[in-house]
Amino acid sequence: MSQKVAVLGTGKIGEALLSGMLRAGWAPADLLVTARRPERAEELRARHGVSPVTNAEAAKNADTLILTVKPQDMGTLLAELAPHIPADRLVISGAAGIPTSFFEERLAAGTPVVRVMTNTPALVDEAMSVISAGSHATADHVAVAEEIFGAVGKTLRVPESQQDACTALSGSGPAYFFYLVEAMTDAGILLGLPRDKAHDLIVQSAIGAAVMLRDSGEHPVRLRENVTSPAGTTINAIRELENHGVRAALIAALEAARDRSRELATGNNG
Repeated sequence: MSQKVAVLGTGKIGEALLSGMLRAGWAPADLLVTARRPERAEELRARHGVSPVTNAEAAKNADTLILTVKPQDMGTLLAELAPHIPADRLVISGAAGIPTSFFEERLAAGTPVVRVMTNTPALVDEAMSVISAGSHATADHVAVAEEIFGAVGKTLRVPESQQDACTALSGSGPAYFFYLVEAMTDAGILLGLPRDKAHDLIVQSAIGAAVMLRDSGEHPVRLRENVTSPAGTTINAIRELENHGVRAALIAALEAARDRSRELATGNNG
């Protein structure tokens, strides 16, 4: 890429993006970063060779701005940036719940905005990043976002109306799997296994199952049935999961996450 890209509010996800972009061929001289604390900015310079700048400098000098601050901080950041962002700058938002219209109303008329919901596996180049175009963003703008976020995993284009659902499924999704592994590890300890052995058994089973889901092309029901013998151990476990309403609880949990994403769009950060 020959254009300059600035990551504003460079936390863990922002740094993961920087690292992935560098591995994908971006030159450090073309990457700008901002951070709230000066020592954090210097840490990024030392680790990645990128240039720390102020938010205003980023807005003036970068072709693409990636805003990775928390949703509750986005309004303040936009107020600071708005006087400095020309209408031809591409603005990419990584904030959960905030629609592209929020940015378009606060920036120069016609500013292209792309909304992206990624997740923490960006830290290991296995992110799922969901991309939606705002009303002024073209296919070329979306392609830029895909190239940037493709450096840390897989990307998927969706209409913006589906973003809250995607936030519930993939944005928050890793936490559900960590929660499940935590519960299964506790079960392994209850069954008499040392914690480290229970952890290794579950993590490798999870990795293997995920690869099978990704690569086999089989429906998850079929893959589950292949493990479920008549009157065997697995069907007894599945019966208990059904008796305790695990499927219904998961559906309700994802609905709650979607609803919270919608609340964030209204400015309800409590």
